[in-house]
Amino acid sequence: MSSSPSRMPLIDMVKGVACITIVWHHLAFYGPMSDIAQPLAPALMAWLYDYGRMAVQVFLVLGGYLAAASLAPQGVARFDHAGNAVAKRFVRLVVPYAVALLLTVVVAALVRPWMEHPSVPQEPTLAQLLANALLLQDIVDEDALSAGVWYVAIDFQLFALSVLLWAGVRALPGAWAQRHRAVLARVLIVAGVAASLWVFNRMAGLDMWAIYFLGAYGLGMLAYWAVRAASPVGWLSAMVLLGGVALALDFRGRIVVALVTALCLVVALRSERLRAWGGFAPLVRVGQMSYSIFLVHFAVCLLVNAVVSHLWPASPVPNALGMLLAFVLSLAAGRLLYLRVEQHVPTWSTALRWQAGLVGTGLLVAVTNNGF
Repeated sequence: MSSSPSRMPLIDMVKGVACITIVWHHLAFYGPMSDIAQPLAPALMAWLYDYGRMAVQVFLVLGGYLAAASLAPQGVARFDHAGNAVAKRFVRLVVPYAVALLLTVVVAALVRPWMEHPSVPQEPTLAQLLANALLLQDIVDEDALSAGVWYVAIDFQLFALSVLLWAGVRALPGAWAQRHRAVLARVLIVAGVAASLWVFNRMAGLDMWAIYFLGAYGLGMLAYWAVRAASPVGWLSAMVLLGGVALALDFRGRIVVALVTALCLVVALRSERLRAWGGFAPLVRVGQMSYSIFLVHFAVCLLVNAVVSHLWPASPVPNALGMLLAFVLSLAAGRLLYLRVEQHVPTWSTALRWQAGLVGTGLLVAVTNNGF
């Protein structure tokens, strides 16, 4: 395949649709605008509230697909050093992440005095700020500073786990292991997907660890190798078997979404016509900026919620229009974050500065509020 998987318009379009779904899920989930506007479209609000979150499974599958493409397109690690690969990923994730969280902390401080609602985060503590800055909030049982940021931590865990697996297989001694390292790595990944789908993903208490989500992520890896294979039948059969057994053991809608996404990805990207298609330009652009939009949209939605619900506390139509405004402004803010921050190649010093800025701003907010 000559096209870069991370820049295929079709993949960007899918990311764009999933991103838009997540933003609207959070608009429906975090009021008060959605609470007031709900009578205008109760069925739509209920669907967004209950099922919009499943778009995360699409991102997990795509994440696995792109990880396989970048780390081991032939099933063998193509990175030089595991530590460098993991560190590079951490820095790329954490710079726009820290910028967006800093903005959320400031917006929450601004709206907290005049909007009493469960969606408004409480004043941050030092432990909470440090945990969020290091992507450890769920592991150490600290509240997230923004909606959906758990996914960033999980994405990093899954990437790091993948790197360590391929590095471990590459380091195995013996000529036999070296000759068969591609097969060994793929067997281990299939086994990990099976363990996740059949066991770990059925244990809700593990949802702060990569093993809970490895099933969907691994299906994306299998989808990549199915697209690259001379015949996809073997990989498709493995995907159907893994997903089918998982659903027979415990039917979960999220696993249906992940399996269907992975299978559709194979069918679509094995088509020369679809792979070469330029896509629907607005969705492609949203997909390219999806990480930045995902990171910043909660701060935007929080601010718009505060203003609109304060001005029109009981009027459904203005609050519905406020939701639409919050969505549009989220796209605009995401574009700004993408162009000014995410697109630039970050360094450790940049990451540390923004992490320190996040912690310092959060502490300043807490001290200022307590002082008054």
